[in-house]
Amino acid sequence: MSAAEIKSTTDQKMQKSLESLKSSLAKIRSGRANSGILEHIQVEYYGNPTPLSQVASLGLADARTINVQPFEKTMVAAIEKAIRDSDLGLNPASQGTVIRVPMPALTEERRRELTKVVKSEGEDAKIAVRNLRRDANEHLKRLTKDKEISEDDERRATEDIQKMTDKAVIDIDKTVSEKEKEIMTV
Repeated sequence: MSAAEIKSTTDQKMQKSLESLKSSLAKIRSGRANSGILEHIQVEYYGNPTPLSQVASLGLADARTINVQPFEKTMVAAIEKAIRDSDLGLNPASQGTVIRVPMPALTEERRRELTKVVKSEGEDAKIAVRNLRRDANEHLKRLTKDKEISEDDERRATEDIQKMTDKAVIDIDKTVSEKEKEIMTV
């Protein structure tokens, strides 16, 4: 593996860490309605646990209400039960074949707890990025030791990887601060 390949794969992995952070933050509830918080809910569908997004379409009715439209009319009760039993503290109400999920307003204490969770997720993402940097640097050292690349190439590649790491950390901080701001907005 060449230094360029190491840099390329490290950059891809750092981007995946950022995407993973964004998807986990999407599941954290803020005051606004976001259909992403329901996507991880599993519904009993003919005896098999199935993601909610595969048995119903999710949409927003307004800023504080999520609409869930089951693909089959018989699934209304099962979907309603799955949402109610989830750890999200939501209370769905069915209106015929449409289930409306109102998002309750968050208390100040709950908002502060959620910002701590967001910061923790951000720290985990930073740790993952730093581990990727360490692995890439070790790989470069091995290539230098085996005389596959020169010391100058190793130094340049190490600097590039550090720049990628710094950029990823800045992106993570920005994503975390945006989510905190979203949560704290009343």
